Amino acid sequence: MTTRPDPAVLKLAGILVLGALAPLLDSTIVSIALHTLGHDLDASTAAVQWVSTAYLLALAVVVPVSGWAVERFGARRVWLGSLTLFLAGSVLCGLAWDIGSLVVFRVVQGAGGGMLLPVLQTLVMRAAGGRNLGRLMAVITLPALLGPILGPVLGGLIVGHLSWRWIFYVNLPVCLLALALAWRGVPRDTGRPGKRLDLTGLLLLSPGLAALVYGLSADGPTRATATPLGALLVGAFALHALRTAEPLVDLRLFGDRAFAVSSALTFLGGLSLFGGMFLLPLYYQQARGEGAIAAGLLLAPQGLGSLLARVTGPLTDRLGPRPVAVGGLLLSAAGTLPFAFRHPGATLLPVALVVRGLGMSAANMAAMVGAYRDLDPVRIPDASTGIRIVQQLGGSFGTAVLAAILAQGHGGSDFAHAFLWVTAFTIVAAAVGLGLPVRVASAERPS
Repeated sequence: MTTRPDPAVLKLAGILVLGALAPLLDSTIVSIALHTLGHDLDASTAAVQWVSTAYLLALAVVVPVSGWAVERFGARRVWLGSLTLFLAGSVLCGLAWDIGSLVVFRVVQGAGGGMLLPVLQTLVMRAAGGRNLGRLMAVITLPALLGPILGPVLGGLIVGHLSWRWIFYVNLPVCLLALALAWRGVPRDTGRPGKRLDLTGLLLLSPGLAALVYGLSADGPTRATATPLGALLVGAFALHALRTAEPLVDLRLFGDRAFAVSSALTFLGGLSLFGGMFLLPLYYQQARGEGAIAAGLLLAPQGLGSLLARVTGPLTDRLGPRPVAVGGLLLSAAGTLPFAFRHPGATLLPVALVVRGLGMSAANMAAMVGAYRDLDPVRIPDASTGIRIVQQLGGSFGTAVLAAILAQGHGGSDFAHAFLWVTAFTIVAAAVGLGLPVRVASAERPS
């Protein structure tokens, strides 16, 4: 039997969600504005792409440090520091005088934004104490929902009516309000001043993840070099972590069945979710000839479906994560399949997007509940870091695979072929989801 969530925990979650919203909105707003940035800063397409790439690489470098930083300095300090750094990076980006300075300042922004989601999850999961996780996931996953919905529309309005600098200045009021609320509302905690930084692990994992993300987002010789190098460094970190008492990220967490299955689902979900987010705007713009703003509006039904998925949080608390995750993934596959047809009906696609959004969001929330529900509180920082790394790699891998499928060219069936792959990935994820726990979270470990 489940109880109502503690109002204090819900209040904390709301404060933190506001802070996490800024970087997630920022990513989608900037993606809409890349063409304008190239024109106004007199930069080539290759140079402008580094505005996004530099941000992603900064994220990849700092995410592994977040678990150690929370334990060393305390989650409240890390949250306030990360949000301040993201705010400073946003101001600097708005003041950039050329493409080079903008890329450097995006690194500052990414370094701040990269820690926010893992720290958010750590703070809320600790406060929740393993209770009502489904309901809480419905709250803390809101930024990931609102970013893709509001970002393209807001970015289009800014680019159409204001200077490109406002795509960064728009973060200022959100960050300042989030800082003020967090200063008053996030409880003080004490770190462990003696917590040792695993320097060897840092020198292996952070550049390894950066190389993997960069290699997967590049093509040709760059991908052929960076991706194997990244895989080699991450593999070396895995060997090191299993032999170290206090590694940068504790991979022994994967010995817990629920966490291991949830992580696999998060990777495959990142592949399906972010791969779909990459494909869908291109599909509407290239295959159906819509403009950028029209494409953003046509994708709104997916956001509506994600909003509807909030009701599955209590369902996850009652039934356990397995049925909700598997059911959600099957719904998502059903919602993706119509895009695999050469000439789907115009009225079918909005309905399909609602179903896809509902299924994908429900599955993601259930996977997160599975990861945290029986976890010892002292392992939560490592779990938050690990989940974020897996999600980022899944998204990068999925985007790279689908970009390669599109690049192969299949005549008019390019997108149909790619959406078939997304559907297949989602069905595989549903099969993996059968390994999740089914019982409601309790003090007992699942059998």
